[in-house]
Amino acid sequence: MANETTDVLIVGTGFGGSIPGYYLAAGGASVIMLERGPRFSSADFMQSLQVGTFSRFVDSIAGTGIDVTAGNCVGGSSVVYYAASLRAPSFIFERRGTLGRRLWPASITRDSLDKWYRRAEEALPVSELSWNDVPYAGGVFAAACTRAGHTCQPVPVAVDLTLCTNCNWMHTGCIFDAKRSMLLNYIPAAEASGAQIRPLCEVQSIQPAQTAGYRYAVSYQQVDPNNYSNYVGSGVIEAKIVIIAAGTMGTPVILQRSAQRLGGMPSAVGRYFSANGDRVTVAAFDDDKVQSLLGLQRAPGVGYEAFPIGKPIAAMTFDYLNPSAPEFSRFGLQQIYFPPIVNLIIGVDGTPSWFGVAKRDLTSQWRSWMTILAMTEDANEGVFGAPPEFGNFKRIGPASVGQLTYNTAPETTYGFDLSDAASRSIMTLDGLATLNLVTSTNRVQCAHPLASCRMGDDPETSALDDSHELRGHPGIFVTDGSSVPTSLCVNPSLTIAALAERASSILLKRAHEYGVEVKEVKSLPQS
Repeated sequence: MANETTDVLIVGTGFGGSIPGYYLAAGGASVIMLERGPRFSSADFMQSLQVGTFSRFVDSIAGTGIDVTAGNCVGGSSVVYYAASLRAPSFIFERRGTLGRRLWPASITRDSLDKWYRRAEEALPVSELSWNDVPYAGGVFAAACTRAGHTCQPVPVAVDLTLCTNCNWMHTGCIFDAKRSMLLNYIPAAEASGAQIRPLCEVQSIQPAQTAGYRYAVSYQQVDPNNYSNYVGSGVIEAKIVIIAAGTMGTPVILQRSAQRLGGMPSAVGRYFSANGDRVTVAAFDDDKVQSLLGLQRAPGVGYEAFPIGKPIAAMTFDYLNPSAPEFSRFGLQQIYFPPIVNLIIGVDGTPSWFGVAKRDLTSQWRSWMTILAMTEDANEGVFGAPPEFGNFKRIGPASVGQLTYNTAPETTYGFDLSDAASRSIMTLDGLATLNLVTSTNRVQCAHPLASCRMGDDPETSALDDSHELRGHPGIFVTDGSSVPTSLCVNPSLTIAALAERASSILLKRAHEYGVEVKEVKSLPQS
C-alpha cells in the first residue's frame, strides 16, 4: 500500500509547530501536524495535583545533572507555560559564549526581530499588567525589591485579563481559556485553513521518500492513550517539506535517530543544549517582618493565605540585565509560583534533605513561600547521548529518563552564584526571609530547554542556518526552542514564537523551491 502524502509534515504542535502550520495551511499547502501527546480542551483540564493528573500532558525528564519539564500534548508547552511573554534583551543577540564569537546568526538582531515579536504579541495576544492586576505575591516581591534599592515591574503576560480568575492553576492547563495557549489562536486558525492535527502520533525517524515528487518519508508510531509507553499502530507520511518542532528534548533525538537513513547529520545536532540558565530559589518569609518591614497588613498570627492566589508570574526586576556588564554576569530575577508539590525538592539551608525537623518546619509554612526564578547566561554545556530505539526518552510511570548530560560549566556556576547572591540580598535583608535552594535532587531544574539544534553562521557549532534549515538536508526545517542559539535571561516563549513567525515568512517565500505553491499570508490568526 502506498504511503500517505502531504505538502508539509510538521512534527509537534507547540509554538514552533503551530505557527508555521497556520501560515502554510492558510497559504494553500496541504499540512499534517503530528503530535506525540493527547489532545485536551479546557473542559478536560483539572485543578488537581493528584498523581497522574499532571503527567497526562507534561513530561518530567531526568537526565544526568539536570531535570527538565516539557509539555506533551496538542499545543505543547504553551498549554502548561506560565504565560510570561518578554522580549529578550538586545545584548542577548550579541552573545559570544565560551567560543569567543557571536553565536546568533548575523541576520538576527533584537532590532530585526522586533517586528516578529510584535506579530506574536498581537496574535496571542499579550496583555500589559497594571499593578492592580499583580497578585499579592508579586506585590510582596516588588516591595522587597524596592526596599533593597531595586526597581521592579509587572510582567507582560499572554492572558485575557477579563477571563482570568487568579486561580493560580496555569500549570495544569487553564480551564477558563484565559491563558493564551496555541489551542486558542494558531491551532484553530490552522485547522480552519485545512491543516490536520493528529494527536498520539510519536515520530521516530525521517528518511528519503520513495514517491516521486516527495522528498522525505516520516515514520511514526501511534501511542496508546492509556499508556504512553505502548504503541498501538504505525504509519509513514511522505512530504515535500518537513518541519521538526518536537521540542528541545525531542527534536535532536529524532534527528540523531535519522542520521544513518539521511546520510549523516550536522555535528551540532544534540549538542550545545541550554537550560536557559534556570536557577530556582525559595524565600520563606517571616510573616511578622513582612508586616513590620514592608508595611503589608495581615491578621495577627495568620500566614499569607494569598501567596497561592493570583497569576503565577507577575513581577520581575530587570536591574541585573546590564548590557555593558561582562557576559555570564547578567540575569533576570522573577517572582514565580510553584505548587506545593515542590516541597519535596526544596533543600534546607542550602543542603539537600528529604526528612528531618527543619524540613518539616519549612514545608509546613509553604503558604509563606515565594519562589524566585533567575534566568542567567549559561554556557550551552548540555549534550545528548545516543538515542533510544524508540521514543525521545524512556518512560517510567509518570517520570522519564533521557539521554541529556549537563555538566555545569564554571561560567554557568558563576552566573548561578551571582543570581543567588542577588536573591539573598533582596529577600533576607533585615531577616525578612530565609533563602533556600531547590537542591534536593542535586540537579539543575529546567523548565525552559533551548538550543539542542541551534541556528548560527558557523557550520561547526550550529545545526541550522539562519533560515532554520537543517544543514545538508534541504527541505528539513527546525522551528522550536531547540533552534534558539543561547539562553535569553527571560522566559523564552515569546522569542520562540517570534522566531517561528520569522521562519514562517521565509517558508512562504521558499516553499516553491520544494514543489509547494503557496500564496502570501499577512493576516494573523483570528482567535
